[in-house]
This record gives sequence, C-alpha cells and structure tokens, in this order.
Amino acid sequence: MQSVAESLKALAELVGKPPVSVVARAFAEAGHELALVGGPVRDAFLGRSVHDLDLTTDATPDQILSIIAPLADAHWDIGRAFGTIGARIGGETVEITTYRSDVYDQVTRKPAVEFGTSLETDLLRRDFTVNALALKLPEQVLVDPSGGMDDLLAHTLRTPSTPEVSFGDDPLRMLRAVRFTAQLGFEADDDTRAALTDMADRITIISAERVNEELSKLLRSPSPRRGIELLVASGLAEYVLPEIPALRLETDEHHHHKDVYQHSLTVLDQAIDLENERHPGEEPDLTLRLAALLHDIGKPATRKLEPGGVVSFYHHDLVGSKLAKKRLRALRYDNDTIADVARLIELHLRFFGYTDSAWTDSAVRRYVRDAGPLLERLHILVRADVTTRNRRKADQLAFAYDDLETRIAELAEQEELDSTRPDLDGEQIMSILNLKPSRDVGEAYRFLLELRLEEGPLGEEEATRRLLAWWSDR
Repeated sequence: MQSVAESLKALAELVGKPPVSVVARAFAEAGHELALVGGPVRDAFLGRSVHDLDLTTDATPDQILSIIAPLADAHWDIGRAFGTIGARIGGETVEITTYRSDVYDQVTRKPAVEFGTSLETDLLRRDFTVNALALKLPEQVLVDPSGGMDDLLAHTLRTPSTPEVSFGDDPLRMLRAVRFTAQLGFEADDDTRAALTDMADRITIISAERVNEELSKLLRSPSPRRGIELLVASGLAEYVLPEIPALRLETDEHHHHKDVYQHSLTVLDQAIDLENERHPGEEPDLTLRLAALLHDIGKPATRKLEPGGVVSFYHHDLVGSKLAKKRLRALRYDNDTIADVARLIELHLRFFGYTDSAWTDSAVRRYVRDAGPLLERLHILVRADVTTRNRRKADQLAFAYDDLETRIAELAEQEELDSTRPDLDGEQIMSILNLKPSRDVGEAYRFLLELRLEEGPLGEEEATRRLLAWWSDR
C-alpha cells in the first residue's frame, strides 16, 4: 500500500480531470452534493488501478438525469429503481447513485429501496469499512465514518455495522468477504469470521447466478487460494461448493495418501503461475482455474483402501468429470464452460502413462485430437498437477511432458495436426463406394480418420485402395 500522501495525490489527479471534474462542476453548479465513493477511493489508497467510477449524490434520479444528459455521449437509467444513472462521458463510464438508506426484511437480500439525504448514512449501509470511504467533490474532502482508513492500513476486512446485521441484511456479503480476502490480500477480523461461520446457512437464499458471479470473481483474482480457504473454513463452501471441503479425506493409520484438499489448492496455485508465465498479460482463464480446483473431486467417491497401506482412486477422473458437470450446472455456468471443465478433468490423467511406456505417434495424435481446442489448457493443468516433493520424480515428469510437447509440435509441423482430416472427404467416399448420405458414409469416414491417426497422411490413391479393401471385407 502506498503512503497516504501518495494516495491523496493519486485521488486528486483522478478527480481533477474529465470525466470526474466535469461531473463535479456540473453538480456543484446545480447546488447538489457529489462524492467519489467505494472501490475507486479504496483502490487509489491501495495503489491499484481504478477501473470503475462510482459517484453518489443527494440529487434524485430525475435530477441526476437532468444534470448529466447535456454532458454525456450516452446515458441510461437501467438502475433507476435503485437510484442509479449511468453515462458515458469522453469515452469513460460513470455511475451516479442517489444516497440510500435501505431497509432489509432479513428474508431476502432485496431491500426496500429508500433514498437518503446524508452521505454518512449512505456509507454506513455499505458492506465493508474499506468500501465505505468517500471523497467529497469538488472540495476533495475524505469522508470516513466507520474507520475504513485504519482498516486499509491494517489490511483488515470489517463491516461498518455488526457483521450479524450486515450479513443478515444481505448474505451475499459473506461471499464478498471471501472474495476480498483473495482480491485485496486482506484478513477478515475475528467478529467477521465468526459471523461467517454462524450465518453460513443464510447463503442459501442467494440465487445461484449471484453465487456464480462471486465465485468466478474469486477465481479470477490474482491469488484465490486464501479466499477458498476462508470459504471452506467458514462452512460457506458446504452450501455453495461442497465438493471442495469433501476433499479433506480422513486418514487411516494403516493407509496414507497425500492431502487431496491441499493438493488441489496447490494445483490451482501452480496452474495460475503457469498461466501467467505462458500467457502474460492475458485475462485470467476461468475455465482452467475451475478445472484445476475441481480436478480431483472424484476422489472421495472412488477412494479404496487396498492391502499393504495402498490407497487407490480408480476412475476418479471420470467420476470427477460427472460431478463437475452437475455442480457447475447447479451454479448456472454456461454450457461451454461446463463442457470444457468436465473434459479437462476427464483428460487430466491421460498423460501419466507417457512415462511408463513410449507413446507411438498415433497415441500422440489421439492425445491432441481428444484435447482439441483445450490442448493448451490441458498442458497447463497436467503440469500443475505435479505436486510431489520428490525432486527426482518431479523432474522426470517435467522432462517427459517437455518431450511430449516437443513431439506434438513436430507432428503438427509435419502434418498440420490441428486440422487432421481423413485423406478423402465425404463426397469422395460416396463417389468411390457409390453411396448416398447414410450411416455407412459416417463409418467409412471414421475408418479413414483412424488410419490417418495411426499412420499419418496416406495420399488419395492409397486411401482409396484401403477404403475399397475395408468396404469389401464388410
């Protein structure tokens, strides 16, 4: 965190130029209060880049519109019922919300929206003290009614009111607490942690879509591990992602295996490191991170204690893939994400046979074909799945995967592996065999595809000869 003086300078620069300066001047001329509030103020003090420009005012939504419309390239009032008007000014988006003093019924998270007249009251209704900071404009006076600056300096997550009241009003704030520990690197204070545990079951009134949104933001954070640990330790995970706490398998005095829960968190850490190393500057890969976190969730259901102290998890990849589909569907993830995560989990063990015996070129082709567009993610997931402390074994696996990636690259260069097709297309097959579109054409196509995978390109003449021989044998 940068110094207070540096932070105030950064804030002054932010509010001293358009669009904030333009909006601030317009509201002052109209006789209304205006303040930059919440995340942008917090992030400026933390030395983080500011992306969202959230402002609050004593003006009503109608008054906001009348002030902002002449300044804006475009404006919208989709959040008008909650007092929020959005606008695009000079290429940047701002959102301006009327002071609020909402009333919650403790049954749903939807408040009876009531507009307020005081900035301090508006700030005290917010989720955490570090988000209850405001900078009055244009005079640039910091307003901090709940000690948020002290909490920023201490890297502490605390609610402005008691956590029981705050989480009772809006249980989604419990998941926001989890996310902020990862996103900001803060620690929840003792009262907040206790309330998370005591009130965990309240999260069940939150829609799956909102839970999805918070979990996705958590996983996209630079270091989601600490948030996941709080999610599990508080008991919240039992309601939103129960497959993760289930990984904390009980040990048997005669049978020993690695801690699957800690292993999964380490795989997630390593996948993120590899993602950043191999694709610097790109957006966080949610699909990869979900697959890394969930890749072993099939182990609890498949654990078997074998003679001699051995523990097996046969087919946990297939079981885990099915469990992941079920959970992600329940959390309302889109179909493509569900399918890709499940496929990565299903394939994540495929490589480990590579070190036992030399793969033929056809086996390498099959690996690439089965991964399809997920191949790069599979590379990262498989590498991240090596968490052994045995340096010799870890090096052996890394060298083996280096060799596999080299072979894939060489084959791709030789044969354009990414677009592998049979030597004959469907029209040619029908012409050669005198067929109309039918199941037989599909079977012939698959036969030629298998030949291509096994033997590489055959050429049209040889493929025709082999196709006719196959058809004759049928």
